[in-house]
Amino acid sequence: MSIRLLKIFFFVTVCNFINQNSYNKYNQRGPSQFRDGSFLYIKDSLPFQKEYEIIDSLFKEHKEYGMALEKVLILYATVKDDPELRFQSALQIGNIYGKTNNFKRSLDFYKKALEILTSIKDIDNFNFNSESSEQYAETFLRLGGAYQRLNIRDSAMLYYKEIENIDALSKKVLSYKAMAYTNISAILQLDSLYSDAIKFSIKSLEMHKQNKDMLNQASALNNLGSIYLSQGDFEKAKQQYLDGIELIKEDNSHNAVRFKASLYANLAWAMRNLKEYKAYDALEDSYLIKDRLKDKEIQQIVETVTKKHNVEAVKKQAQVEAAIASRRTWAIAGGSTLAILALLFFVNYYKLKQKNLALKLRQKEADQERKISKLREESQTRILNAILDGREAERKEVAEILHDNVSALLSSANLHIQACKTHFNGETPPEVGKTQVIINEASQKIRDLSHTLVSSILLKFGLSHAIRDMIEKYENSQLHIHSSIDKLPRYNEKFEIKIYNIIQELFNNIIKHSKASKVGVDIFEAKKRVFIKITDNGVGFDASTIAKKEGVGINQINARVYMMNGKFDIDSKINQGTTIEVMLPVVPRNQKTTA
Repeated sequence: MSIRLLKIFFFVTVCNFINQNSYNKYNQRGPSQFRDGSFLYIKDSLPFQKEYEIIDSLFKEHKEYGMALEKVLILYATVKDDPELRFQSALQIGNIYGKTNNFKRSLDFYKKALEILTSIKDIDNFNFNSESSEQYAETFLRLGGAYQRLNIRDSAMLYYKEIENIDALSKKVLSYKAMAYTNISAILQLDSLYSDAIKFSIKSLEMHKQNKDMLNQASALNNLGSIYLSQGDFEKAKQQYLDGIELIKEDNSHNAVRFKASLYANLAWAMRNLKEYKAYDALEDSYLIKDRLKDKEIQQIVETVTKKHNVEAVKKQAQVEAAIASRRTWAIAGGSTLAILALLFFVNYYKLKQKNLALKLRQKEADQERKISKLREESQTRILNAILDGREAERKEVAEILHDNVSALLSSANLHIQACKTHFNGETPPEVGKTQVIINEASQKIRDLSHTLVSSILLKFGLSHAIRDMIEKYENSQLHIHSSIDKLPRYNEKFEIKIYNIIQELFNNIIKHSKASKVGVDIFEAKKRVFIKITDNGVGFDASTIAKKEGVGINQINARVYMMNGKFDIDSKINQGTTIEVMLPVVPRNQKTTA
């Protein structure tokens, strides 16, 4: 055994002996003296208290969880006769395990902390604003949180309710209560008890306001907004997120930046449901905040490494200078010459390094700009695609209701009237005949509307027949359409509807804007891809201006094709007609769509 280990062993043995004697002296007074609301402080436990402070710094400031856990486990095993330090150590072990997502181990040590606390502090007899109430509140909160992470909600609620029963008025207890209410609100939200969840969320918000805690107010507003979002009240949800962002807009601390990123992401979702197309701006803000947060963390790491290397460089320089000073006088001239040459080399190297650094910075800025541009385009594309998906789903649902329910009811009513006619002796009243005519007309309109929403021919016979039917309807004396359509196999139903809607939108654009008299349509499948080519002899347009237009139409089609992993090309010039080509990977009939 080394001398250093022997010293540590001797130190721990002596401290344990002293602490045991001190504990025995106090223990002779009887257990009642340990339930007066204060911990037993041991005079010789000061070194252990300093060790705990080092562990706390490793955990909270330096994020060295492994080292902190190793040290605190040793401390917990060592300070058996110091109840307060043993309680703090157990709580800290639970915190470290919780931070590393080991919630079962975390729960074990939180329970041990509660046992230690209960053995020396009477929960029924501690004073208002006392340290005891804060320690109980924190322990109950940790226990509830561990159970909640393990999805054992009843036990979590039990400990959160224990905090509610603590009447102390200190800021810490108030903060712990507010956190407990937020967690209760989250559990109630999972159980779809939204009104109760809102009540507890508002309680939490009021307590954070009382403590003037802007950061946790923003967190509570984020939670409240999520409840409204789950209820489908997107306007209220949006307002909570905006209020939360306003509260911490000037706060650039690490936690504030994390909260801002979450608030912006949730705001984007609420705005998307409100069909506010600037939602992608909020989503972009969320991405940018997260990027800045990562950049800041990386910068801190770089600064730490830089400082370390600067210290090493200084040490090496000092060693070189000491070696030069110890040489004989005749070597001074040669050493000076070498130093000057080395200095010139390092100056040139430093200049070259600065140039490379400036080049890298410019390149990084350009990459960041491209990244932001790509995020903006992708966000806008996803929002447009979501709108189209919703629209197609709604159209199909309405068409099915009209065809399967309303049309069936009208047909049934018509049959009843037909049967009713046979019961009249002589001539049937004219009202009955008129009613039958009205029902037949309504039934026809329902069928037409159902077909307009989603083509029944498409659903029954597939794309080839449906597109030919569409061409037949659009063609007239002013517009001649030449088509070459292969007999396509049946695909996934959603895939077929998307292709049908793309072609229909292209025809609508031709009829509305092109002033064309001839249109060509070519559709075929090759190598598991569907190819669509539509040409017209219309007035054409400047294709380079499409991306700048904020409307739908072509941008909608582009978003749809992009999300289907396809390609979309436009070749158009003013007064020279337009050619549009679309390529889409086939989605087989038995495969689900991803776009």
